Amino acid sequence: MRLPMWVSQHLAALRALLVLTVLTGIVYPLVITGVAQLPGLKHHADGSLIKVGDKTVASALVGHLFTDSDGNPLVQYFQTRPSAAGAGYDPTATAASNLGPESVVDTLPDPSKPGDAGKPSLLTQVCARSIAVGKLEGVDGRRPYCTPDGMGAVLAVFHRDGLTGPVTRVVSLNQACPARPFVSTYQGVPVECAKFGEDYSRGVVTPIRGDAPAAPAVPADAVTASGSGLDPQISPAYARLQAARVAKARGVDVSAVLKLVDAHTTGRALGFMGEPAVNVVELNVDLDRTYPIHG
Repeated sequence: MRLPMWVSQHLAALRALLVLTVLTGIVYPLVITGVAQLPGLKHHADGSLIKVGDKTVASALVGHLFTDSDGNPLVQYFQTRPSAAGAGYDPTATAASNLGPESVVDTLPDPSKPGDAGKPSLLTQVCARSIAVGKLEGVDGRRPYCTPDGMGAVLAVFHRDGLTGPVTRVVSLNQACPARPFVSTYQGVPVECAKFGEDYSRGVVTPIRGDAPAAPAVPADAVTASGSGLDPQISPAYARLQAARVAKARGVDVSAVLKLVDAHTTGRALGFMGEPAVNVVELNVDLDRTYPIHG
C-alpha cells in the first residue's frame, strides 16, 4: 500500500531530524569532548584552572579583584586593571562601560537626593583612577585634561555669537558648586562652578590640557577597563610600577619580584599580534607560593 505523499514527506523529515540530532547533538559533542581531553589540550578545555594543592583557586582566563572588604587594594598583591563587569570581574555580567573618547562631561549629583554621586564621565573615571594609582605606587598620578584632584578638566565656553565672538561666560562643567574651579579665569573671564539642573548645552565643551607630563607615570591600562571586563592581563609597564610596593609588603628584594614578573610575561601572539602582557592571577598565585606572607 502506497503512503500518501504528505505522510512520506513527514516521515522523511522525521528521519532527517533523528539522524541530525544523533550526529550533532550526541556524536559530535562526544568527539569534540574526547579530543579536548587529549594531553596538551585538557588544561585549556577544562577552563585553565589554577590549583594550590588540591584546591582550585582561580582560572587563568578570568581576572580577580585583589582588594579588601572595603574595596581597598591589598598592597601585597599586584592589582588588575579596572573592570566594568558587574561589581568587578563578574563572569555572569561580562561587559564594557560603553563610554568612548567623547565622554568628558559628568552628570552632576542631585542635591535633593542624599547620597547621590551623579555619573562620572570616562574622562573623570580615568583621572580619578590615575590619582589613586599614583598615590598607591608613590608616583605622579597627573594626566593631561585632568584636574589636580582627579576630575575631567572641562569647561563650557559661551561666546557672544554662539560659536564665535568674544567669550562671555565660562563654567567648569564637572565641578559642582560650591567647588572652586580648577582655573580661575579663561581668556580673561572668571570661571564659575557648575550648578545641578542648569543647561550648559549652548557652551562649547573645551577640555583643558593643564601642566601634566606628556607621558603619564601611570600606564593607560591601569585606568581603563578591558572590553570584556574579565581580562586577567596587565601591561609589563604596569606590573613593574607595582613591583616595589609588592616587594616591600612581602619583605623581599624587588629584583626577586621582577623575576616573577618576567616569568609570567607573555610576548605578542605569533610574534606580531597584540602586546606583551602579564597574567596577574597567575603572578599573584606564584607570589603566595614563592614568597608567602606569614602571620
